[in-house]
Amino acid sequence: MSELNDLVKEFLVESSENLDRLDQEFLQLEQDPGNRELLASIFRTIHTVKGTSGFFGFERLQRVAHAGENLLAKLRDGVLELDDARSDALLRTVDAIRAILAEIERTGSEGSQEYAELIAELEALTAQPGAVVAVNRPATAILQPTPEAKPATSAISAQPRTQAQTQTVALTEQSLRVDVRVLDRLMNLVGELVLTRNQILQHLGHSQGALAAIGKRLDGITSQLQEEVMKTRMQPIEAVWGKLPRVVRDLARQLGKQVRLEMEGKETELDRSIIESIRDPLTHMVRNAIDHGIETPEQRRAAGKPAEGCLLLRAYHEGGKVTLEVRDDGRGIDPAKVRAKAVEKGLISRAQAERMSDKEAIELIFAPGFSTAEQVTNVSGRGVGMDVVRNNIEKIGGNVDIASVIGQGTTITIKIPLTLAIIPALIVACGGDRFAIPQVNLVELVRIEKDKAAAAIEDVYGAPVYRLRGRLLPIIDLAKELQIPAQERQALNIVVLQADEHQFGLIVDEVLDTGEIVVKPLDKQLKSLSVYAGATIMGDGSVALILDVYGLGTRAHAVTGDRERQKAAAAASAVEAREPLLLFQSPDDGRMAIPLSQVVRLEEMRPEQIETTGDLEVVQYRGDIIPLVRVFQVLPERRRNPRNPEAGVPSDILPVVIHSHQQRQVGLVVGRILDTVEESLKLQRPASRPGIKGCLVINGKVTEILDVEAVVRAVVPDFYKG
Repeated sequence: MSELNDLVKEFLVESSENLDRLDQEFLQLEQDPGNRELLASIFRTIHTVKGTSGFFGFERLQRVAHAGENLLAKLRDGVLELDDARSDALLRTVDAIRAILAEIERTGSEGSQEYAELIAELEALTAQPGAVVAVNRPATAILQPTPEAKPATSAISAQPRTQAQTQTVALTEQSLRVDVRVLDRLMNLVGELVLTRNQILQHLGHSQGALAAIGKRLDGITSQLQEEVMKTRMQPIEAVWGKLPRVVRDLARQLGKQVRLEMEGKETELDRSIIESIRDPLTHMVRNAIDHGIETPEQRRAAGKPAEGCLLLRAYHEGGKVTLEVRDDGRGIDPAKVRAKAVEKGLISRAQAERMSDKEAIELIFAPGFSTAEQVTNVSGRGVGMDVVRNNIEKIGGNVDIASVIGQGTTITIKIPLTLAIIPALIVACGGDRFAIPQVNLVELVRIEKDKAAAAIEDVYGAPVYRLRGRLLPIIDLAKELQIPAQERQALNIVVLQADEHQFGLIVDEVLDTGEIVVKPLDKQLKSLSVYAGATIMGDGSVALILDVYGLGTRAHAVTGDRERQKAAAAASAVEAREPLLLFQSPDDGRMAIPLSQVVRLEEMRPEQIETTGDLEVVQYRGDIIPLVRVFQVLPERRRNPRNPEAGVPSDILPVVIHSHQQRQVGLVVGRILDTVEESLKLQRPASRPGIKGCLVINGKVTEILDVEAVVRAVVPDFYKG
């Protein structure tokens, strides 16, 4: 392609992008054959390819596109109806055009394939009479040659040229194609700039004057440049998913199956380098699900299932990573069959197979050379695939898990990092060394003074735990885990971390700072160390290791831990079934309580901070706009103390409880805050009115337990959706 001129290169790139879109539009058209807008869009794309190919003298490409265009013209005008035969022929036309483009890119010529049979089939399908569909022709229809017209061989008319130029100008104004190698080099340079910025700021310290101002200016510009460059590398996962509907359609027809593809989270973004790394593994898993997982229509009906199988692709951000799921509702994986096949192929011994759990047996599908296919086909059976899938995912710092239920289906879950370049991190010290913790794993920091440290850490069946707001948190001492000498600690610093769905506390000598770090991969000799995810260069030029939070938690048994320890912690938590409560005064001079687990923080606000949008009161809070709920106005039968009718009702200063759900926040305006206590939530009296869960006696006084969800829903009905 390097020898092609720039115009031909641009034609190839644009045509390839248009053909990818055509695959999607044809599949949509099969579901809605009478969609005039889709037909017009497909027609315009083929028309453009035909016209431009004539301009460049690509006659074979022009003839194929022209035959497809003639059929599309009659479909668009309602003269013919779209059926399976015409749909298949048009899809093969797209494939033929793509093949010719690939040959042009590779050799500079169209190749020797004439596609005479395809052209003849298209002409026959165009000539066949069909039922007329009532379609209103657009007032300004695109002019196209009649089927008998001789296609142009060296030029296009002054009018498909004007339209092409207009479209090109619009595209140029909106986007610019850049070689990905340029972006990669730019990203590397930004990484080095970030390191240099960090070193300069380290040396400047807390100095004042012109040099300090220049340092701050450099800091701001570097951060903005980094953010913009990162945006150029981020792509929605739809870039990978876009070709899968065609893969599913073609493979399902080849195997005689009916498969419906559903996709959730197409807008989820990933670094381009990650996108490229998962393209082939994802395609292989989709093919595997259709070939091995989903049954034929007859088998599904016999099993009491719908004839059409469902394949779900799901992507979402979770815990600083992207989670991808490939889920089918097929036959599932039989662990007994997997064991038998593994023994037959000599991958494991019979004794090993007998000792394996079902989960371990299913994991054997990732073993090199393993396949359950009875015979080798052009789809599967050679035992090459799933081991490569796992290896490719692990190369980019991800992991693969599989769960399957016989008769119900299989789910393969992949967790991969958002990017491999620059990440925000917390820098901690332990044993005289510095370590970086990815900020996406950070929940909160807890500092306990030295005189209270010994009593803060409890022992539950040999496992150290810390009671954080009534919940037992497993504790890992980083110095002990890494077998390095800890320095004298002036206080107990606990970094609360999230790994997968588990939280644990990490004790460090000192919490230093937060900042952005450039991730450098570990050498291959160190990749087996599960507690490290990489390394980075600090501002003073020294190297700090990046902790792998999941690997650290797993190694210390705080994440996947042994079952006995988990049972012991659960038992201890059950015995201590006491929950911290926030007490506040109610208007009837009584008391109410909210479980502290539902409280993010307490704030005091003034009435003038409150604004109104529609019927909802809102307030600007930490860069967000959150709704306010006046608890006592929501609750029915608002009683007042005749001696003090305004008791508990906020006036100049509003006590506000901030409550959150899935990254959304709401403020609850309550009465005067009284205290926090720990009590059992075993209600002693049922609720007397909506919005109240029931009553307890706390410190000798009857206290109503507020039903937070009911109160919030009364004012913000959709708060808990999603």
